[in-house]
Amino acid sequence: MPELPEVETVVRLIRPSLEGRKVTSSRVDWDRTLGGVSRREFQRRLKGSRIDRIWRRAKFIVFDLSRDGRAAGGLVGHLRMTGRMHVEPKGTRPSPYCRVRLDLDDGQVFHFVDVRKFGRLVFHAEPDVLLEGLGPEPLEEEFTAEWLLAGLRSRKRMLKPLLLDQNFVAGLGNIYVDECLHSARLHPLRRSDTVTPAAARRLWAAIRETLQEAIEREGSSFDTFYRTPEGQPGAYQHQFRVYGRTGKPCYDCGAAIARIVVAQRGTHLCRKCQRAPRIRA
Repeated sequence: MPELPEVETVVRLIRPSLEGRKVTSSRVDWDRTLGGVSRREFQRRLKGSRIDRIWRRAKFIVFDLSRDGRAAGGLVGHLRMTGRMHVEPKGTRPSPYCRVRLDLDDGQVFHFVDVRKFGRLVFHAEPDVLLEGLGPEPLEEEFTAEWLLAGLRSRKRMLKPLLLDQNFVAGLGNIYVDECLHSARLHPLRRSDTVTPAAARRLWAAIRETLQEAIEREGSSFDTFYRTPEGQPGAYQHQFRVYGRTGKPCYDCGAAIARIVVAQRGTHLCRKCQRAPRIRA
């Protein structure tokens, strides 16, 4: 599933073609993509609206809409496993897996493509309300090492499931949590309230540095599904330290990378660099 770097890449690449444009018409070929909003209502809300802003929150893509200079709700999209968003010139033959199409006033066309139909593109009158409860953005100023330490200490959970919890920190997923924990030399099963201030600072730095570098490389394409809106694969998969490297040597110590299951998620780590926690009586 695309995580923060992949979703941020999509937003940055579709934004120039969509912001400031008006939607002249829309077409929906799979109603479930709309997450419960009727096709007729979706089309009514979109026709004639202006796309003011496109931004990311956690793993969601948000389109702020207006009509006659007044806020008119927005679209909230989630790519899930196989969703893609891109803008094409008018007349471009759409993918057979195109679920939502928006015709724009400059002749271009926005396509939401999803092979497995897991993704969503929902109209919501108040997108901010829909996204309430999400944790802080790990690349924003509010996400500090001090905040992270306090958050870890206030909970008694295993590190990996806690970091995957979007209500704790927004945008992290299986790949980048594994990468960050290895960089910080923390075991995924370690209990959060046992993390020292020094370790919390290492983890904070690892999260920010890993995500920033992954965004610079336009995310990770470890399968055939994730592609940028320009149709190109990301490049961060070539930087993986542990994810998908089971049995290969750790770049830091040479020990074999192991794979375990944590909270039903395949988890990659170096047992030498990331010492297993002691079990408390």
